[in-house]
Amino acid sequence: MNPLPALAEHAASWRRAPLPPEVTHAARRALVDWFAALLPGCRLPPATLMAKALASGRGPGRAFSYVDGTRCALRHAALLNGTASHIVEFDDIWRWGVYHPGCPTVAAALAAAQEHERDMDALLRAITAGYEVSCRIAYAVQPSHYDFWHTTGTVGTFGAAAAVAVILDCDAEQTAHAIATAATMAGGLQQAFRGDGMSKPLHPGHAAEAGALAAMAAKEGMTGALDVLHGPAGFAAATSADTGQWDKAIASISKPLAVTEMTVKNHGCCGHIFAALDAVRDLQREAGFKADDVESVHVGGYAATKNVCDRPHAATEQEARFSTQFTVATMLLHGGVRLAAFGPERLTDPAIRALMPRVSVSLDGECEAAFPGQRSAKVTIALKDGRSLFRHQPTRRGDPDAPLSDAELDEKFMELSGPILGPARARDFLRGLREGSALPGEAALS
Repeated sequence: MNPLPALAEHAASWRRAPLPPEVTHAARRALVDWFAALLPGCRLPPATLMAKALASGRGPGRAFSYVDGTRCALRHAALLNGTASHIVEFDDIWRWGVYHPGCPTVAAALAAAQEHERDMDALLRAITAGYEVSCRIAYAVQPSHYDFWHTTGTVGTFGAAAAVAVILDCDAEQTAHAIATAATMAGGLQQAFRGDGMSKPLHPGHAAEAGALAAMAAKEGMTGALDVLHGPAGFAAATSADTGQWDKAIASISKPLAVTEMTVKNHGCCGHIFAALDAVRDLQREAGFKADDVESVHVGGYAATKNVCDRPHAATEQEARFSTQFTVATMLLHGGVRLAAFGPERLTDPAIRALMPRVSVSLDGECEAAFPGQRSAKVTIALKDGRSLFRHQPTRRGDPDAPLSDAELDEKFMELSGPILGPARARDFLRGLREGSALPGEAALS
């Protein structure tokens, strides 16, 4: 079957379809969570470096780049904001697609809405459409797509294209061509984050810009190959084990809407470590031991936990965010893995370094069989007094079946944005995201 007409029709329907209260609420949560991840990232490389590199070509426009505090062209804002929102690893997750939809989708949708002077209702519709299209495409190509590809860079292009198409009032045919053109610009290799380097956050930034470009071109009449998703040399064939499980993906449209099923990150690192961190935290709270009491910690997880996050010698900030050893040691010593966990003093902390060799990781068959629907871990902690503690953590705090409350999400926003905006301005900004009818606008970073 060709999935593209159904996806395009579904996306275009959100231009006019009623937004149920629960969908409006979920889309606003996605927006709050995106800004929580974006604002601290605006101060950091590679976003700051890219802003300097592109300063002479930002172009005039009404979109706002939160990275360099300028009004600029739509694509420039989408690129920089999409990149910045992925830097501190606090962005949302759609677990069935192994995918962070917010970074590319919200970045592109907001830039387009600002450029075309739309309101909050239009933005929430665009977010809903972008999440739906991209998450269903991710569902069709997983889990094999994740063997080599970074879904947020590849599939994120479709989220951006669908979202901007809604802002531009593209009909179903134009939306189909936007998605088709986006497919041929999708990219993002896993090797970018299996080692060190700054290119991983560029993936959603590029996806946001490329998807926006595809929608802008489709609005003006540019066509794409409408068999590009499922064709023998198309997106799924090139990036997964087959030409796509499209019947499964299309059957799941709106059942429920993807934006209502988001995972909100509760730790500032790779989500493949979260279940283990939750288990370690809870075991320590229940048993009352200290880090010095630990003889060893063993984490059994699914393939990505082992292949991506087994980094016993992590040294840089990038490596530490993807290191089970570093983050578990940090959790044991400090009770949390938030922004402060990756500061220079923590990266070289002798106590963390001494604890890291006691943490090991292996592939667990039961956890692997449950992936991607469940992100689980089995944690065994051996204490020096002879006790052995075990926890099978079947899900992560923040997943749809163990969600963060609105109050907890707001606390996360204030923690991450308060130092950037100042507490009073952060509270005002949050109120606008939660209740306002106008678009989020400029935000001067303190």
